[in-house]
Amino acid sequence: MMRRILRQLLYAVGLILAVLVLNFLLIQLAPGDPAQVIAGEMGGASPEVMAAIRQQYGLDKPVLTQLALYLGRALQGDLGMSYFYNRPVVELILSRLGPTLLLVAAALAFAMLAGTRLGLMAAKNPRGIASGVVTVLSLVGYSAPVFWTGLMLVILFGAKIPLFPIAGMIDVVKVGGPLTRALDIAHHLVLPALTLGLVYLAQYSRLTRASMLEVLGADYIRTARAKGVSERQVLGRHAFRNALLPVVTVAGMQFGAIISGAVLVETVFSWPGLGTLAFQAILARDYPTVLGILFFSTLIVIIANLLTDFVSRLLDPRLAGGR
Repeated sequence: MMRRILRQLLYAVGLILAVLVLNFLLIQLAPGDPAQVIAGEMGGASPEVMAAIRQQYGLDKPVLTQLALYLGRALQGDLGMSYFYNRPVVELILSRLGPTLLLVAAALAFAMLAGTRLGLMAAKNPRGIASGVVTVLSLVGYSAPVFWTGLMLVILFGAKIPLFPIAGMIDVVKVGGPLTRALDIAHHLVLPALTLGLVYLAQYSRLTRASMLEVLGADYIRTARAKGVSERQVLGRHAFRNALLPVVTVAGMQFGAIISGAVLVETVFSWPGLGTLAFQAILARDYPTVLGILFFSTLIVIIANLLTDFVSRLLDPRLAGGR
């Protein structure tokens, strides 16, 4: 087990270095001059000032030299200064990381809990009405684009039935203690988490249904039923735990896609997370901030994959001895 953990950590370090190098080189190919963007924020600049800006940010050096300096700083935890916000990139990202993790965790929890429950209902009677309804809802939820779902929810719950806030994370005019603030954040979180979670709810419900149907046809399930075990115990204790393994695996593999989807959701609902920051940084050609967001996203995905592997081994002890 220790050897496996060390091997995974080495793979993770190699992947992070590869992502840093690849992202840096791709950013260099993007059109536009960061010095002109910085000068534009100042209202324009003379050629001498432009040269000073390039020298200050190291933009006058060859690309490979810039890459080597960037990797050296990144390994020390320094991702540079933001051109647009004029703040350290690490500090800027950490200030936005919490809202994004909150949104992604809420959306993933909603999708997994509701999706597995719907899949379990459909698997109990695969030819019944509930199974057909779950199938239709899954297809609709999976086919609808995230931004379209968000806009429809904004129109429904913002204009027609104003139950939830449609923008921001908190109500700046509301005063109260920590509990009031937490409830206010949860109130603002409902629509963004619902928008992001609906797509993955559709996938998890279909996956749970298919996995449950496969497990329910196994020999040990027939044996349990022959021994007189109740149907509730068969479904809950014997079948559901094994059927949950592919759902957990897919959820861990899709964690990166969920973070990518959060960019659109945060833009639609003005959620102050990494997605909104990435959108603003791309428009401003703030390359250090874009690179920093990509680095943190990669780090989150790697951690999520390691946790997925750990949870999978808890669900299926047979994997503990695998390589």
